[in-house]
Amino acid sequence: MSVDVDRDGGLVRVVLNAPERRNALTPEEFELLGAELTRIARTPSDRAVLLTGAGTAFCAGAQLAEAVPDESTLALMGRINEAARALHRLPQPIVAAVNGPAYGAGMSIALGCDIVVAADSATFCQVFVKRGLVPDFGSSWLLPRIVGRQAAKRLVLTGEPVGAAEALALGIAAQVVPAAELRATAESLARTLADGPPIAQRLAKRLLDASSTNGFDDQLEAEAAGAAIASASEDVAEAFAAFAAKRPPVFRGR
Repeated sequence: MSVDVDRDGGLVRVVLNAPERRNALTPEEFELLGAELTRIARTPSDRAVLLTGAGTAFCAGAQLAEAVPDESTLALMGRINEAARALHRLPQPIVAAVNGPAYGAGMSIALGCDIVVAADSATFCQVFVKRGLVPDFGSSWLLPRIVGRQAAKRLVLTGEPVGAAEALALGIAAQVVPAAELRATAESLARTLADGPPIAQRLAKRLLDASSTNGFDDQLEAEAAGAAIASASEDVAEAFAAFAAKRPPVFRGR
């Protein structure tokens, strides 16, 4: 199986595991990834996700040579798009540990994660145009919102790769670390998220995602609604009790 899932105390590790093809995903594997993300979304004990690739690559995109020959492009993309929707709708925070090339849909997967930690050897590429194709897996929506329209057009229309340092400057990556430190750094961040207050995190993530399309007044109303839900949770009482007792809080998501 090319998508490995491991659970550890609220932290879910998802590894794209086909290193012999740089973790490029077939349509069936995109469906498998989407199914796993949907399962995580429905599992309250899953508190945060760490997504990475096996070997020296993050994900080389789509392995379309494995597509069914008589399947229409619209039908094929419909299957792949369900995985993109599952990633976009995931309520838990998700960290991408980009350990190498993230090309095509592989870059799109990274863009769809909440926080990207990249190895200094990582590269990101909207390679589609060099194959005579257009962006997919949501990158035409995600990329301009992350880097701005001008930078997005440069990356998409040239199809040129960018290294980790430029990805950091553009906001594609939140942090760049030496390759040898990537897994430990990303794991520590994901563990911090898994130990955090899940109700507040999920509400905050929803607010931030909505901010790109909401007006200011709509966002204020959404914040007020979120505050009402969060403040009624046991986690808030635990946070104040832990602060008073000078101990770390133990959040239970209720």
